[in-house]
Amino acid sequence: MITLTDRGLYCEAGDFFIDPWGPAGCAVITHAHADHARDGSGLYVTSREGAGVLAARLLPGAVIDPLAYGEVRVRKGVRISLHPAGHILGSAQVRVEHQGEVWVVSGDYKVEADATCAAFEPLRCHTFVTESTFGLPVYRWPRQQEVFGEIDAWWRGNQAKGKASVLFAYALGKAQRVLAGLRPDTGPVYLHGAVARMTALYRDAGVPLPPAAWAGTEAEARREDMARALVLAPPSAAGTPWLRRFGNLSTGFASGWMRIRGTRRRQAVDRGFVLSDHADWPGLLSAIRETGAETVWVTHGYRAPLVRWLTEQGLRARAVDARFEGETAESAPEEAAP
Repeated sequence: MITLTDRGLYCEAGDFFIDPWGPAGCAVITHAHADHARDGSGLYVTSREGAGVLAARLLPGAVIDPLAYGEVRVRKGVRISLHPAGHILGSAQVRVEHQGEVWVVSGDYKVEADATCAAFEPLRCHTFVTESTFGLPVYRWPRQQEVFGEIDAWWRGNQAKGKASVLFAYALGKAQRVLAGLRPDTGPVYLHGAVARMTALYRDAGVPLPPAAWAGTEAEARREDMARALVLAPPSAAGTPWLRRFGNLSTGFASGWMRIRGTRRRQAVDRGFVLSDHADWPGLLSAIRETGAETVWVTHGYRAPLVRWLTEQGLRARAVDARFEGETAESAPEEAAP
């Protein structure tokens, strides 16, 4: 029912693409990260919760058809519905049904619920298309509350040393999740312009978040706060002149990649916090198992190890290429007012 083409996953019966790699007549979008949502399509079908952030990431004038989670859209006899993926605000799995056959394309997902997006919903299907960004057994996440506690202790320790705490996190999704997990009484929180813009959209969507100010003129007007502050910024801000405004500082990075010590060294940050918006190895296995699927397509990340493991369990599994990999594009290079 779904085939892999030179523009990505395509449903011929319904004449639509899922997260196409380029312009398409109809694009069903799992979420607004740049490796899944590309400009130039005639129509974008996405979740109602994610419509705002998607519109902000596309060129002006993009036509967006928002669906509530679970709402069915019938296109040329194919039933399309979107269901929570638990990745970022509005992230969705795409359920496609035609003539009794059901496919689910997961997009990116995680199975641990957080306060900033709808929790992952297991879906039964015949074929499941899963991501595998962290598809190695070494990737196992601590509970997010433990990580938030580590961030708070690091922040307080920096305060005692008279240092600002600059925490790098992807501007869309990760930064808002971190913000939601911070203790507001620890100190003031400031946001890089790219983070502030996405945070405003989260607030517009009704996601409750603690107070935080733009790290522009507001921060400059309150220099005395800097030694107590935590600043959320995209990874692209690392090593830039923008950081000079915060004086003496310590840097951290919140990412699943921080699970590997060598990655922390390469990022040249003082602390790494293991916090990912993707499923870890146990999460991938449990999500796949709950689908009941006999056929699994594996895309993004460490495909071969997961395919090998699934095949050993008696499933029909295959690796599927993806043109765009990872979330490095989420670290916006510009600094601007929200």
